Amino acid sequence: MSKAFTREADSVEDEDGDALPPLPPGGRNYITPQGYARLRSELLHLIDEERPQVVEVVHWAASNGDRSENGDYLYGKKRLREIDRRIRFLTKRLEIAEVTDPSLHHGRTQVFFGATVTYAEPSGTERTITILGIDEADSASGQVSWISPIARALLKANEGDVVKLVTPAGPQEIEVLEVRYPAPAEASGA
Repeated sequence: MSKAFTREADSVEDEDGDALPPLPPGGRNYITPQGYARLRSELLHLIDEERPQVVEVVHWAASNGDRSENGDYLYGKKRLREIDRRIRFLTKRLEIAEVTDPSLHHGRTQVFFGATVTYAEPSGTERTITILGIDEADSASGQVSWISPIARALLKANEGDVVKLVTPAGPQEIEVLEVRYPAPAEASGA
């Protein structure tokens, strides 16, 4: 079969890290205004800056002749596919995003989307997490997705409540110590 009629495997999307967790069936794609702005900024950067630069390099490399051994051409085409895949992904996610401003809950002690929650584990260890959207959560920064097990256990709890968290080691009871939301001025200025 000619190479022109073969298609890259869909698993390539998983290799470059663009694939994020799927939304739960019937679920919403909640995102903070700051997260939405970051994704939109990335999309515009890819469309307006990065993609045109790579297209220019590919065009130049193609004009040099033999494309089968032309590293600039081959790498450029691969990078274009990655950029186009990310553009499609971001476009779809932004179309279905439901922007939710956590500062609307400022001063409340009940856990909702966007809350920063400090809780105590049975061992006495205190942890602080922020509940954010699937596309903006970063576990290395203490941010978890609203569909994660810890977030689901904490949602709608109040300060002082003890909630059950199901873990691989078995169920644990954790106590909600503090619930914070960004102030309206902080949310719009970030």
